[in-house]
Amino acid sequence: MSEIKLLSGIASRKLMEDIARYLEVVPAESMVSRFSDGEIRVQILENVRGDDVFIVQSTQPPADNLMELLLLIDAARRASASRVTAVIPYFGYARQDRKDQPRVPISSKLVANLIERAGADRVLTVDLHADQIQGFFDIPVDNLYATPIFREYFGHLDPNRYVIVSPDIGSIKRARHMANKLGNLPIALVDKRRPSPNRAEVINIVGEVSGKDLLIVDDIIDTGSTLCEAAKALKEKGANLIRAAATHGLFSGNAGEKIDRAPIDEVVVTDTLTVDEGKRPGKLNILGIANLLGEAIRRIHEERSVSSLFI
Repeated sequence: MSEIKLLSGIASRKLMEDIARYLEVVPAESMVSRFSDGEIRVQILENVRGDDVFIVQSTQPPADNLMELLLLIDAARRASASRVTAVIPYFGYARQDRKDQPRVPISSKLVANLIERAGADRVLTVDLHADQIQGFFDIPVDNLYATPIFREYFGHLDPNRYVIVSPDIGSIKRARHMANKLGNLPIALVDKRRPSPNRAEVINIVGEVSGKDLLIVDDIIDTGSTLCEAAKALKEKGANLIRAAATHGLFSGNAGEKIDRAPIDEVVVTDTLTVDEGKRPGKLNILGIANLLGEAIRRIHEERSVSSLFI
């Protein structure tokens, strides 16, 4: 059987090393550097001919992260790897998944095309912003959910005390899934509108939250506006403890400060993205996702089912 070879770009180097420890393999030697003008240069520094190559790289901005992934895929393909799997813990550009205004691109479809064209045989990712993005690829896509990690952290919650809250209509399916896994908890919905990108205004709260402890569930925390506005509205409705769980913590701009000022008691994310120390909210806890990704990689390599991980 071919060997597992793990590579990564700069953005996901630590996560790749954690995955390697779980799998008990040594990461393949590679180099990602820059020419003097900033152009990216990559090189795989060992033989991968006939091997099963997994390239770990999240594709959040800047675009260099995506470019590193594409170049590493191309390098592995040209080095005669038997199979190349793009392991993308956070799939950037996923929020641009439809043509919702005139003369705009469908950016997530374009990114899917680029990854395929670079030579990837398969994609492994975590909590896509929209499940239908899997259909943008003509290669297999395994979209894992971080729910097992959150379930281990939060444990079984009392349905008489806790309510799962979806911060918008787009996250209701995710919230319902989490509610089922944490003890068949009741659900509430924050009805909001977006007057402009990265701005959210709460219109109404659907569901009973007064006197309850709440867990707000989402896939991404970016500027923190959605989360903070939801928390304020929920607190005004009489909520007690407010916690939040999101798979991907971007924490753009002053999101950390905004969250620390909001009536939120705890924020929990996974390490699909590296959060700069200066941007972290003081109430942040980060959970490791390496074991989940490592197990998926092992099963893909051994041609075993990955579906049992989709829980």
